[in-house]
Amino acid sequence: MLRITELRLPLDHAESAIKTAILKRVDIGAEELIAYTIFRQGHDARKRDPITLVYTLDIEVKNEQAILARLKDDPHISLTPDTAYHFVTRASGKMTERPVVIGTGPCGLFAGLILAQMGFRPIILERGKEVRERTKDTFGLWRKGIFNPESNVQFGEGGAGTFSDGKLYTQIKDPHHYGRKVLTEFVKAGAPAEILRVSKPHIGTFKLVTMVEQMRATIESLGGEIRFQSRVDAIGIVDGQLRGVILANGETIRSYHVVLAVGHSARDTFKMLHESGVYIEAKAFSIGFRIEHPQSLIDKCRFGNHAGNPLLGAADYKLVHHCRNGRAVYSFCMCPGGTVVAATSEAGHVVTNGMSQYSRNERNANSAIVVGITPDDYPGHPLAGIDFQRRLEAGAFKLGGETYQAPGQLVGDFLSKRPSSVFGSVLPSYTPGVLLGDLGKALPAYAIEAIREALPAFDRKIKGFAMDDAVLTGVETRTSSPVRIKRNAHYQSINTKGLYPAGEGAGYAGGILSAAVDGIKVAEALALDWMTGAD
Repeated sequence: MLRITELRLPLDHAESAIKTAILKRVDIGAEELIAYTIFRQGHDARKRDPITLVYTLDIEVKNEQAILARLKDDPHISLTPDTAYHFVTRASGKMTERPVVIGTGPCGLFAGLILAQMGFRPIILERGKEVRERTKDTFGLWRKGIFNPESNVQFGEGGAGTFSDGKLYTQIKDPHHYGRKVLTEFVKAGAPAEILRVSKPHIGTFKLVTMVEQMRATIESLGGEIRFQSRVDAIGIVDGQLRGVILANGETIRSYHVVLAVGHSARDTFKMLHESGVYIEAKAFSIGFRIEHPQSLIDKCRFGNHAGNPLLGAADYKLVHHCRNGRAVYSFCMCPGGTVVAATSEAGHVVTNGMSQYSRNERNANSAIVVGITPDDYPGHPLAGIDFQRRLEAGAFKLGGETYQAPGQLVGDFLSKRPSSVFGSVLPSYTPGVLLGDLGKALPAYAIEAIREALPAFDRKIKGFAMDDAVLTGVETRTSSPVRIKRNAHYQSINTKGLYPAGEGAGYAGGILSAAVDGIKVAEALALDWMTGAD
């Protein structure tokens, strides 16, 4: 088959227009086109009038090689690549041990799934609860202010991605089409089939819950084992070789091959690994606030008169500003038609994050507005970034009244350096609630200065972004892991053979799709090492 990219059509085009455009682009008659499928569909709203739909199409034609030779200089026409997933090996013989996967976020789930599909019968350990019980505990914090340190937005089956916008796109390079494998498995687990073709697929929390359950069932049907409320408190290392893991209940699981997919908030695990001698280094991350606007404002600014068109859905945005003080401020994890959620994993701390359902039909748009920081801002030992996060989160807890309410401020008051006392037209979505006041001391002075400079700059790109009544809620500190657990060419820790650091927690991913892809890569590396005995 041939692939056509960047085929553009009007937003309101007729269905027959796709076929007509194919015939024109390839310069063939209707009798030479056998069939076509839509591989990807997106839209280009950089110019609101006109907004165009952008297609990637796979076409079956007569005389394919002759057409390809004739159009060899067209950069948007090529042979359709093979996007099917191919297993790198299969388990063989009787295994005296089983690989262990720590964590059931997107990375751990896909590492476990791939290992199970290759016949390795992995043991998957999760410190939190299964996803439905975890959902009840998470809602307990949101609705009643009752916090469970082992079952929350960060810990439990599905990982932090379960309570998010469910975005399934990434900017990572993916020459082996691992992302396609991820999306295909999600569809098998119950995701809408449209995620295979839309340019910015997303799912949302309620759909993710049932998908995670189905993936668990698949892994178990293939001989894998998933154990909940099984926190790893220690690891056994002899002469640089991992020998097994020790659970909180004292049980030891012997294994020479362990995938570490714990997510970016497993602070006690990072401490344990550091004390055990596993090489860890501090890593850059970002800090800031969540900002909320009426979704209708964002739709109007991004889509103009096309706002509300069902083909476009709720509008998103991506913003960045380079400040005079040398800092970069940018939007992160933008959630159209979503809510701001309580995302702490430690008692006495307040952390914010964003979430959307599949429909994205809540009244507010929200996004993190964050400032990039580096280990130079928190010098010291490799875990200094965690200490830095904790100070900000504990400060936010205090500013919020020490009840898991979040501190907040209206944008107009924040820019004018005066406390807020009354909400305006934008009501915050965060539960257990927002306590208005002054966010000026919620972050370091350089971060506050940078955000105050960036908001008016963003207003020049999206009119109304710095509206007086928009709401800031603090604090956002879990943008990415504050550490990196370095690994070698075999995806193993550089000083601990048999330990495979993976995903967001290890510093190698950012988001559901990239974490899942990293899980596949690590599973493949582990399987090959297992079969060949490579270091």
